[in-house]
Amino acid sequence: MPIRWIILSALLLIPALTGITRAADRPNILWITSEDNGPELGCYGDTYADTPNIDELASMGLRYEVCWSNAPVCAPARTTLISGMYPASLGAENMRSLLPMPANLKMYPQYLREAGYYCTNNSKEDYNLDKPGEVWDLSNNKAHWKNCPAGKPFFSIFNHTISHESQLRKRPHEAVHDPAGVQVPPYHPDTPETRQDWAQYYDKLTEMDRLVGKNVKELRDAGQLENTIIFYYGDHGSGMPRHKRWPYNTGLHVPLIVVIPEKYRDLAPADYQAGGASKRLVSFVDFAPTLLSLIGEKPPAHMQGKAFAGPHATENPDYIFGFRGRMDERPDFVRSVRNERYVYVRHFQPQRPCGQFVHYMFQTPTTRKWYELHLEGKLTPAQDQFWIPKPVEELFDLQSDPHEVQNLAEDPAHEEVLKQFRIALFQQMQKTVDLGVMPEAEMHRRSDPKSPYDLQRAGKLLKDYDMVLLAAAVASGIEDVPDGKVREAFESDEPCIRYWACQWTLIHGADHVTRYHSDLLDCLKDESPSVQIAAAEALGQYGEPADLKKVLPLLLKLADLNQTDVYTVVSALNAIDYLDQKAAPIRKQLGELPEKVKVMPARTDSYAPRLLEKILADLDGAPLP
Repeated sequence: MPIRWIILSALLLIPALTGITRAADRPNILWITSEDNGPELGCYGDTYADTPNIDELASMGLRYEVCWSNAPVCAPARTTLISGMYPASLGAENMRSLLPMPANLKMYPQYLREAGYYCTNNSKEDYNLDKPGEVWDLSNNKAHWKNCPAGKPFFSIFNHTISHESQLRKRPHEAVHDPAGVQVPPYHPDTPETRQDWAQYYDKLTEMDRLVGKNVKELRDAGQLENTIIFYYGDHGSGMPRHKRWPYNTGLHVPLIVVIPEKYRDLAPADYQAGGASKRLVSFVDFAPTLLSLIGEKPPAHMQGKAFAGPHATENPDYIFGFRGRMDERPDFVRSVRNERYVYVRHFQPQRPCGQFVHYMFQTPTTRKWYELHLEGKLTPAQDQFWIPKPVEELFDLQSDPHEVQNLAEDPAHEEVLKQFRIALFQQMQKTVDLGVMPEAEMHRRSDPKSPYDLQRAGKLLKDYDMVLLAAAVASGIEDVPDGKVREAFESDEPCIRYWACQWTLIHGADHVTRYHSDLLDCLKDESPSVQIAAAEALGQYGEPADLKKVLPLLLKLADLNQTDVYTVVSALNAIDYLDQKAAPIRKQLGELPEKVKVMPARTDSYAPRLLEKILADLDGAPLP
């Protein structure tokens, strides 16, 4: 063979050989996650905790002092992780919803697999997005990195459920941590139920800690510890009430420990040191971009998070963001923002209490006793706040008030801080196109079966997003609004703006319902069921006695699964529930409503039965279900 062909052949082989070497040199990555636990660990300074394995892991790597799960409940939090995007921009913020993955976008394991990784998940998925094709090499309780083909790097998840909310309330239970040693937070009443639930939570963390130790030992025994980057994190705050489901720091702050072996130290962030602590603000939306950065891939532009390690690491952000949408059978719309010191919370439906009755949450003894003491008037103001209508804005200084009980939003000394956070929130909502401004039923009405994200970016969902965002902000605000602007909102061509006009009257009460009484009556005949329900609740709550004769039959119709969709039914039943005894004339018909129908969206079939059970128990004067 002529020498020039030998040289040319060698040159052609160089890229292929380089690729093989690069793949072989890439780190393995192990994620260990535990359910329903915040940073109540020894390595985070909790002296009541008994977590030696996680503490040892922290001594090997970098502990992040501030990591948020973005959502305070599992499915939206996992949706954030799997997509590298804020679920609210995808329409996927609501608990156990299921929407299409936007066209041409992928879940992060698909990018890893394309880069040559063997990807396993053991075993929970729980995403609010349909999987776009094959995502994992294996995802079940047998999935393990040990099955990785020779020559491939692995990415593996082990998800430990032993610390889940359901486990901290399981009885009988043999106590390990002494309930007398619990430091009861000031927002919880100090009762035997509270102490036992908290102590049992710590017991479960100790059990979980042993499983983490087992995961690390498997790596060490296989000689893979030096080849593997390890992340340990919780999937959101503890399963205790006012932690899980609530976007305060208590519900969003999770432990995050990252261990990077010496051979991959060039991938570590600048502040990395074994046994060290990072002050960088990170959140779940950053995890997927960070994974890609660690394997040398540039995160795709659509990902909204920012890498915090690897060659594509970014600067420390000024803020991180949290959200709360529908929690099981209870719609809500809350956004939160944090920097190193402060937490800001914005309530877009302040008329609803924090502690809406969520059937699953009320199975915890602490929750039931706490609510009982509220009804008896035996709580402190800090404890009672959970059960009463919310302020529009909250601002907490975590340095002086780590439990978030002293609201500084009306403190003149913090006026500038409040303004900065308010601006940061609305800029974030605008930048990410936060679809929480749409009622869930209305979003599904317009988008099903397509992706709301795709439709919005094609200009086919909300044509004037900024005006709807403004309507939501004004409706939930504390300022009065000129009469002409409210009339414009009621007469808008956009149903979501008419919805927020109705919400404005409901939030601001009887005087406003009286002033816009005829507009609300017109909205009972609106093309959008969401607008009809919002108008019906406002008129039912604060209208004239005769209004109930129009409102109750309408809500009953919209609560019938045989006539409409489950998201509209959930909204209508919530409106009926908040009418309390005013709904008594339709007690019999409510008892005859179908609880399920043959075709329903996945994972939604418990919502109507739970709401009906609660409504009927209240109307009958029976105990809570």
